[in-house]
Amino acid sequence: MNDWPEPEGPQRMRHIQRQQPPVRQPGPPRPPVDAPTRQPAYGVPPQQVQSPGGYDSGYNTGQVYGTPAGGGGGARPPAGPGGPGRGGDGPVPVRVVVDWRKRIKIGSIVLVSALLVTTIGTYFWADSKVRREVDLSKVIERPKEGDCTTYLIVGSDSREGMSDEEKRKLHTGSAEGKRTDSMMILAKCSSGNTMISLPRDSDVEIPSFVGSQSGKKFPAQGRRVKLNAAYAEDGPELLVRTIEFNTGLRIDHYAEIGFAGFANIVDALGGVELDIEKGFKDEKSGADFKAGRQTLNGSQSLAFVRTRYAFAESDLQRTKNQQKFLSALASQAATPSTILNPFALYPVMGAGLDTVIVDKDMGLWDMGQMFFAMKGVNGGDGVSMNMPISGERGGNLIWDKPKMQQLVKQIQNDEKVTVQSR
Repeated sequence: MNDWPEPEGPQRMRHIQRQQPPVRQPGPPRPPVDAPTRQPAYGVPPQQVQSPGGYDSGYNTGQVYGTPAGGGGGARPPAGPGGPGRGGDGPVPVRVVVDWRKRIKIGSIVLVSALLVTTIGTYFWADSKVRREVDLSKVIERPKEGDCTTYLIVGSDSREGMSDEEKRKLHTGSAEGKRTDSMMILAKCSSGNTMISLPRDSDVEIPSFVGSQSGKKFPAQGRRVKLNAAYAEDGPELLVRTIEFNTGLRIDHYAEIGFAGFANIVDALGGVELDIEKGFKDEKSGADFKAGRQTLNGSQSLAFVRTRYAFAESDLQRTKNQQKFLSALASQAATPSTILNPFALYPVMGAGLDTVIVDKDMGLWDMGQMFFAMKGVNGGDGVSMNMPISGERGGNLIWDKPKMQQLVKQIQNDEKVTVQSR
């Protein structure tokens, strides 16, 4: 007996509806990882990649999850659940962006700071080497101040610190003490610079003066001597007093250099290039030059500026040579290749500064102005001349007083110098 119930009729099979994947809520589109073309994000099934309108096609391309279609390249997304691909596990490439503007700015600051420290250090180092030994406050009855800045530049025959071998090499002899071997006035004016050589055989009157060492006042006696005798009698202070008294021109600064310092500076510069118009020889100074452009070392330079017996007008021609050489020396020393190059500047300053004697009020700035003024004369910005001469007295050269007075007036008033001399 069949206990199963009879079927009541054909029964409908229950329809099993395929569950659709949940539709994602549309949200802000994620930017593509690398390429401009839209590709499925790594780690997301292709059938869940939404179309631009947010519609899920449900179509499976057969792409292996976690790998771009075609097995291609492209940068992998950051690993971990926080990355754009939600599940990528590769290394994260980091793109380093170099801010060159920031680097250049920092480099510029470091460079400027280093230059500033070097400049300040060099200034104090050089300033400590200068010998400020001349006290112009001891000079009495001084002329009025003019509109130009005036320097008395003196080359002495001091052999201080020279060995016997150096004396032989430089042909200086072994005389004790020191005398003026060259003297010139440099007037730095806005109207143009003027360099005036004062022959050491110039006929001048020794005025009243106060002794630089004793402090005692010596009255005028009407003594007429050669100009270099004033220096020999009581040093730089009496020399300045004598020049001011005989010219009426006030001297603002004093600078002196001896034989050894002069030669050392030239050698530190690597020599000085000079165009010698006519060759000459002089056994006493050691000069032996041929005509033409050439580079003179320290020994040759000293012989060039000291030679006097090789010329008919011995003292006048020598002063012209001294002006010519000093201007060339200044032109070569006051150049960017020397001033801005510590490997060139330090040897030059070290070679000469400790042999330079200046007045107590003269700083490095004043010395720099003096050098650039000499350079300007050499470059045509000014006048180079001897003190006007009218004749001789007992072998001494007599200054042309009317011309000298006109020259002094033009310098005092900062006017263009029109006075000429031979």
